[in-house]
Amino acid sequence: MGTFDVRDMMQADTHAVSAPGGSEEAGQAHRLSPLAERIAAIPAKPTLSPVLVEGAARLLDALIVLGTGAFLYWFYVAGRALSVLPYQLTIAGLTVGTLVVFQSLQLYPIGALRHVLGGAVKIVAGWTLLFLLTLACFFLLKVGDQISRVWLIGYYVGGVVALLCGRTAMMAGVLRLTRKGRLERRTVIVGGGEAGETLIRALEAQKDTGLRICGVFDDRNDERSPENVAGYPKLGTVDDLVEFARRTRLDLVIFTLPISAEARLLAMLRKLWVLPIDIRLSAHLSKLQLRPRSYSYFGSVPVLDIFDRPIADWDILVKWVFDKVAGTLALIVLSPLMIATAIAIKLDSRGPVLFRQKRYGFNNETVEVLKFRSLYHEMTDHTAAKQVTKDDPRVTRVGRFIRKTSIDELPQLLNVVLKGDLSLVGPRPHAIHARTSTRAYEQVVDGYFARHRVKPGITGWAQIHGWRGETDTDEKIQRRVEHDLYYIENWSVLLDLYVLAKTPLSLVMQRENAY
Repeated sequence: MGTFDVRDMMQADTHAVSAPGGSEEAGQAHRLSPLAERIAAIPAKPTLSPVLVEGAARLLDALIVLGTGAFLYWFYVAGRALSVLPYQLTIAGLTVGTLVVFQSLQLYPIGALRHVLGGAVKIVAGWTLLFLLTLACFFLLKVGDQISRVWLIGYYVGGVVALLCGRTAMMAGVLRLTRKGRLERRTVIVGGGEAGETLIRALEAQKDTGLRICGVFDDRNDERSPENVAGYPKLGTVDDLVEFARRTRLDLVIFTLPISAEARLLAMLRKLWVLPIDIRLSAHLSKLQLRPRSYSYFGSVPVLDIFDRPIADWDILVKWVFDKVAGTLALIVLSPLMIATAIAIKLDSRGPVLFRQKRYGFNNETVEVLKFRSLYHEMTDHTAAKQVTKDDPRVTRVGRFIRKTSIDELPQLLNVVLKGDLSLVGPRPHAIHARTSTRAYEQVVDGYFARHRVKPGITGWAQIHGWRGETDTDEKIQRRVEHDLYYIENWSVLLDLYVLAKTPLSLVMQRENAY
C-alpha cells in the first residue's frame, strides 16, 4: 500500500487486531489507541529523499549538456579544429552555467519536476540566455573565429531538445514515484484545537509538499483539544507519539504550540528528540516576525527548524556506499583470519561457531547480531542477563583470546555487507536486556535511546576513547552514551575513517578492559 488517508480509515471498521511492536520485545508494554494501532500496522514503503531526487535531476542536466557538446564535437569538429581547448572551455562553462541558471529559475524542486510544461518554458529561456551570454563572451574575448558556428548552432538546438527530453523522462519517473508513495513525508501534528486546524488547512492548500498527515497528538484532554482536528483524529499524547514512531516510519513532526509556551514545548521536545525524525515548529500564526531566511517552508507555510534527523539525504547514501565498499574489502582481507578462528572454535569446544543475539538497532528495532561464539555452548546467554566478567568460567580458551582481541566481532561484517542492519562505525548495539549491576541502561541515562537515531556500528567513537568492554557501573554507560551522541551530531566520512584507523590501536591499548 503506497499511500493512505487517515480520514478514510476513520470511517472503516475500527475493531482491528493490535499490531505487534518492537518495543514490546524490549519489555515496554505501551498500548496505543485502536486507530493508532491500525495506522502503525500499515506497511510503510521506503521513501526517497527529495534532496536525492533533485540531485539526480541536476546530474542528469549536467550529463546532457556535457554529453551533447562532446558528441557534436566528435561528430563534426574532431580533426578539423586547430585547438580543442576553446571547445572544452565552452562545454565546461555551459555545463556549470546550466546548473546555476536552472537553479535560479527554480527548476529542481520536486514540484517543478512534476510539471514539465511550465518547466519547458523556463528550460528554453534559460538555455537561450546562456547561449547569448556565451556569444557575448566570445565577442568580448575576440575568440569567435576559433569556434565552429555550425557546432555552436547544433549545440544550441541539440542541447535544448535533449534537455526537454531529459526533463520529460525525469517527470515520468517522479510521477511514478509519487503514485507509489515513495516521495511522501509521513507527518504528525502535535497540538490540536484552532492552531492545529489552521495549520492543517494551510498545509492542505499547498501543492506538491509531499506531506502525508497521519494524525494529531496532544497532551491536553480538555475542550482545547478535540478528538477530531480538520478531519484528522487525535491519536494520543506525546508519550503515545514516541511509541507510534517506534512502530511505523515517521519523517516529520510539526508543533503548533506558540513560542511563548516555552515550558510545555521543552517538555515535549525532551521526549521526542530521541527519535530519528525532523521536528519543526509552525510559524504560520506566530506574531514573531523573523527574517525570511530564518524559516523553512512547506509551500508558503513557514516553520522553524528545531531538530533535524542525523545522517540524512546525501549523507545516508555516502555512508551506505562507504559501508558496502569498505566492509566488502574488510571481509576479503580478513577472511583467512575468520576461517582460522572458526576452525579453532570448533576444535576447542562443542557447539556452533557463530553466536546470534538480539540487540537494539536503528530506531529501537531489534537486529540479530552475529559474533563468533566465545562461551561454552551450554552456558550461552542470549539475553545478556549477566555480563561477562574477568576470569568468567563461561568463557572458552579460544573465547578468551578472541574477546581480548575483538576477533569475535568480525562476523558482524556480514551484518554490514549482506544484511545492512549494522554500519562499520556507529554506537555499539547493546543487548535488549543489558543492564549495569543494578539498573537497565535506559534507567541510568536520560535520553539513552537517542543513540539509536543512527545504525549501530561494529566500532565507534566511544570504543576508541576507552569505553569498551564491561559496563557494570552507571558512569561507564553514561560516558559511552555521551561519546555516542557526540559521534551522531558530528558525523562525517572523515570521522568514520579516523575511527576505523584508530580502532586497531585502541584494541591493543584496551585489552585489559575486555573479558
